[in-house]
Amino acid sequence: MGKLETSPVRIKSFEFACKIVHYCDELKHKKDFEIASQLLKSGTSIGANTREAQRGVSTKDFKNKFGIALKEADETKYWLEILEATGREVPKDLMDRCEELIRIIVAIVKNS
Repeated sequence: MGKLETSPVRIKSFEFACKIVHYCDELKHKKDFEIASQLLKSGTSIGANTREAQRGVSTKDFKNKFGIALKEADETKYWLEILEATGREVPKDLMDRCEELIRIIVAIVKNS
């Protein structure tokens, strides 16, 4: 495996996206279609943008894609908070992983 494939943020965002897909399946089963759709889009977009960033053609492109990934992670946290606030059970692990991704991405953006 190359350096990109073993990047911690790439691995963590991919694993997070997989967990989001499974959680959204549960939400859809409970008829929470609209919020599941929003969460699915933002939660899987984090990894897509970090992957794009690592293939960036310039530092500006790299920072821009990670900036988008950060916005998507923040949006994902927002939807998870909405779900919690409206009485849905949100796995603690999912919230913790989202917050961890936010911290990692913030550090990457600051240091690039």
